[in-house]
Amino acid sequence: MSELLNFFKQADIFFQFSETQLEMVATICQERIFAAGETILEEGTNSNELYIIAQGEVDILVNPALVGGPEVTKGEVTIATLRRGQSFGEIALVDEGLRSASVRAIHKDTRLIVIPRTKLIMLCETDPRLGYRLMYNLAADLAMKIRNTDLRIREQLLYGRKASR
Repeated sequence: MSELLNFFKQADIFFQFSETQLEMVATICQERIFAAGETILEEGTNSNELYIIAQGEVDILVNPALVGGPEVTKGEVTIATLRRGQSFGEIALVDEGLRSASVRAIHKDTRLIVIPRTKLIMLCETDPRLGYRLMYNLAADLAMKIRNTDLRIREQLLYGRKASR
């Protein structure tokens, strides 16, 4: 338990959590270990869990063929690599919709902390301050991810234009 609490203190989504709040979160977590190359989540499937990387790295992948278009590349494209302390699956906490990307473990023994949505929502309702802080931190994390994605799109558009001139 103390190892998990120390890890939580370093994870951005638990920034400014009290020791008691971290302990409360720790009670609803599960740990899962994945092998290198193992798929954790499939794009377009249902899922209702938040994942935090405790060890290893994961690739976030999208399949351009799912969107269609005249110049669709075949196969999945890596759009991001996440490392220790980073999270994914945040959107499922809000809308319970289909996964917007696949996630694959890069290293052997990739260790993830998994938090089920229903338990996390109950915890947030039990402790509104914890809920507010968590949602604030998740929103900040998502904003950073959106800005990074926006930058990548802009770079792609800029390089794409140069190549076509």
